Amino acid sequence: MTHILAVANQKGGVGKTTTSINLGAYLAKLGQRVLIVDLDPQGNSSSGLAIAKNQLSATVYNVLVEGVAAEQVIQQTSVKNMDVLPANSVLAAAELELSQQQQREFQLRRALGGVTDRYDFILIDCPPSLGLLTLNGLVAATHLLIPVQSEYFALEGLGQLLATVKRVRQALNPQLVLLGVVITMHASRTSLAAQVQGELRHHFPDTLFETIIPRNIRLAEAPSHGKPINQYDRFSKGAQSYKRLAKEVLQRVSK
Repeated sequence: MTHILAVANQKGGVGKTTTSINLGAYLAKLGQRVLIVDLDPQGNSSSGLAIAKNQLSATVYNVLVEGVAAEQVIQQTSVKNMDVLPANSVLAAAELELSQQQQREFQLRRALGGVTDRYDFILIDCPPSLGLLTLNGLVAATHLLIPVQSEYFALEGLGQLLATVKRVRQALNPQLVLLGVVITMHASRTSLAAQVQGELRHHFPDTLFETIIPRNIRLAEAPSHGKPINQYDRFSKGAQSYKRLAKEVLQRVSK
């Protein structure tokens, strides 16, 4: 069975792309066949894996809007066992164009249907919004993973995301499961971070991941070199955290 994880949070800057790339890289290192789907018009998952996104003849936009087969657009990465379905700024037009199509919420699910047998995990890096692109990600997914930054407004907007997930379950994808909430960019020495961690544990007692991703300069540097953290600095605290998260994800999906 292919596990399709939508990495989503409509709040920007919480580590969705960092989590997609590095969780994917460590799952691949653990022997899983992984596809990263870049569903964000910023294309950061693509550039963070050294894909020259602005030189591509086709991207996920062509897959969603024009029906181009995903296997024709998928790119190999430098990570063994990990590919990417890339995006660039052209994807920004997809929201409007998809809105005029029938079955518009199902376009990504349809597209991935042709490649699911090639992968054990598909990680969908969703944009920071609850528009049609994120909706496509949630409808295509088997699981939802929510990165949450340990800061003052961490819980703001989570209720809206979970309400959207509830509606998606009821009307479009009853199989969607909340795999978990992962704390990112955690500054362990601050009392605020500890307070946010406590609040998240209170609200998500059964789904908060034990692994916490620290605020780490090596994690921030890695994308500019087009590398996941296990290639850039595998001994850093950020690398060790994503390694633990990958093992935790594997345990959860196998239950």
